[in-house]
Amino acid sequence: MMDLLDFEQAELYFDEPLAPEIADLIVSAADKYGSEEAEGMLLRASFMAPQHLMVLVALYRYYFYQHRLEDALLVGESTMAVVGRRLEFPETWRYLNETSLGAGVMRSMGLVRFYLTVLKATGYINLRLGRFAVGRAMLEKLVELDGHDRMGGKALLEVLQQVLDDEGMVPRRA
Repeated sequence: MMDLLDFEQAELYFDEPLAPEIADLIVSAADKYGSEEAEGMLLRASFMAPQHLMVLVALYRYYFYQHRLEDALLVGESTMAVVGRRLEFPETWRYLNETSLGAGVMRSMGLVRFYLTVLKATGYINLRLGRFAVGRAMLEKLVELDGHDRMGGKALLEVLQQVLDDEGMVPRRA
């Protein structure tokens, strides 16, 4: 079983070169955080570099911290698609398995960890939006692939189960 904390020489999303004008938009958006102008700058950066991970992370964070969870979820799903293509993962996270994960690690351990982090984040957002079945399925997939629980998916599943038990709810399968 691979250890997801083993990241010697791992490429990280912020290591990718970013055109200066796009980097400037992200910095300016951070300076104007909370304004409509900030969102416009991030959207312009996204238009200019729609598959750049730093742009996607900036846009995701903006929406998440503005409590615009539907928008954050869309960005998270787009991010998984972009990273998944780079790693040659299956089209959907549902079909991800240890074999495809291992092949992805051979390409980039850093991107595999990033993908799993986004899987966890989108699972969490689905839970926040009341989409318990899909959120749980995403977190279960994370735990299945992360046997050492380096990404912390088990804790979220335990919290979810406690909430469901307290509320007397039974989640539907995704």
